[in-house]
Amino acid sequence: MKFTTIGMNQADYLKHCEWMRRSLELAQQAGDAGEVPVGAIVVRADAIIAEAENRRERDRDPTAHAEVLALRQAGQVLQTWHLNDCTLYVTLEPCPMCAGAIVLARLGMLIYGADDPKAGAIRTVLNLPDSPASNHRLTVFGGILEPPCREQLQQWFRQRRDRRN
Repeated sequence: MKFTTIGMNQADYLKHCEWMRRSLELAQQAGDAGEVPVGAIVVRADAIIAEAENRRERDRDPTAHAEVLALRQAGQVLQTWHLNDCTLYVTLEPCPMCAGAIVLARLGMLIYGADDPKAGAIRTVLNLPDSPASNHRLTVFGGILEPPCREQLQQWFRQRRDRRN
């Protein structure tokens, strides 16, 4: 598993940044709707086939994380749960539930923005994809557009705290 952009050529890096910008737009929509601002897209053959933002509050569903919703949508579009030729872009490092869904979907590549020091299950707290319990390995690049991904989350949480005080 890879965690940095080392070895990534400039064209790929720029492409990943472009897709992450779309994920940030979706995250903004989630934040504007009162959800934790996380956005995700699934890309296959240089085209977005699925996109989602967090919807736990709106859907009253604890599993309605952006990653899970995007993976579900991609499966419907492709008519298969095997997403081995797809890339998931998400603004925040996936939690254990989402990391499990990523492994189960046989995802080809994961690109994420900011590390999650509280619940990150890709490298920060856990490394589920490389666990002996995992039956699938995937390529991972973290830190793509990390500063705006982190700032978006921090700003949203600051605003929530300020409203309470």
